[in-house]
Amino acid sequence: MTDTTPIYLDYNATTPADPRVVEAMLPYFCERPGNAASRHHAFGWQAEAAVQRGREEVAALLDADPREIVFTSGATEACNLALKGIWEAYHQKGRHLVTTRTEHRAVLDACRHIERLGGEVTYLEVDSEGLLDLAELEAAIRPDTVLVSVLWANNETGAIQPMAEIGALCARKGALLFSDATQAVGKIPVSPRASGIQLLACSAHKLYGPKGIGALYVSRSRPRVQLTAQQDGGGHEGGRRSGTLNVPGIAGFGRAAQLAGESLAGEAERLGELRDQLEHRLLNRLEAVAVNGSRTHRLPQVSNLLFRYLDGEALLLRLGPRLAVSAGSACTAATVQPSHVLQAMGRTADEASASLRLTLGRYTTQADIRRAAEVVTEDVHLHRRPSPHWDRHHSAASGTTNNHKY
Repeated sequence: MTDTTPIYLDYNATTPADPRVVEAMLPYFCERPGNAASRHHAFGWQAEAAVQRGREEVAALLDADPREIVFTSGATEACNLALKGIWEAYHQKGRHLVTTRTEHRAVLDACRHIERLGGEVTYLEVDSEGLLDLAELEAAIRPDTVLVSVLWANNETGAIQPMAEIGALCARKGALLFSDATQAVGKIPVSPRASGIQLLACSAHKLYGPKGIGALYVSRSRPRVQLTAQQDGGGHEGGRRSGTLNVPGIAGFGRAAQLAGESLAGEAERLGELRDQLEHRLLNRLEAVAVNGSRTHRLPQVSNLLFRYLDGEALLLRLGPRLAVSAGSACTAATVQPSHVLQAMGRTADEASASLRLTLGRYTTQADIRRAAEVVTEDVHLHRRPSPHWDRHHSAASGTTNNHKY
């Protein structure tokens, strides 16, 4: 890599497909083109076998039964299927859901939809580290609460919730638990069964698999979860999600899950060390920089940094040719609103707008980290130099005065 080659530090938005994943997918585009629902010829059998193998590999990563895996087009669909499917299936028991204000938009927008249909949703606050207060969660669960939805690991800050404790609490209160684990799966150990979770969403493109394929884990025991399908037309996936199965995508998802499981512990340690190196360089080279959220209870590859006295969007544009980072979730990148996650954690709108997310991955090297730190340091200095806000701060911090007029 040369100094002019852009550095990719936006792995939470999407990961590049691993070449081994692509290799596993290729036969199902041309050589083995069968539909997995074609049960009367060899091409259909080959496709069905590939789907079953992918289902088993995804289930193994989640410590689940393969029959508990429902393939979807991605995590957004999986979240919608879980929330809307549970609300419809259990509405006679109750119409109340509980979630947090820092969920991904796939969950928050689905909850708004349920509210428009007559449901009631309680949105819980988080602390300055992005963590949920378990006492507040317990107080929020009512006899008519049918589902609690908690993001396993936040996509913007990496904050990891205590899912096993949350699962035990929900079990005591008699509420089902759903977790959008899209950022956690393949990065840290994730077992819905061990954590008391009945539904869990994930997506292949967050763990070096293809885009356009995801999964919803649906518990078959203790309890066996009922789910109302949101898509009709053939009764695929046990009647829970109709539609021709994406055989190449499922084959790739399975291979990606297998590879992630094999390297889970070692990769987490490596990325955590690189992330800490990056933060150390930036925090020591730049003034008025802070880490957003927890520095202990977070994913190893995530760093969310507040650069005070600058415009985050302008900094992103300046960084863009040399460094790929983001201001938050890729799914809300088209909006100009400050991060709802950071504001829920107590940051002001201005602070949220001055924050950047840097996320590392399988192909990140120490050389990338050194170069990224140099690029960010240089561009922050260049961006702050003409700022009157920075001039005032710097003068006050150094105990000097200046004669600029604004």
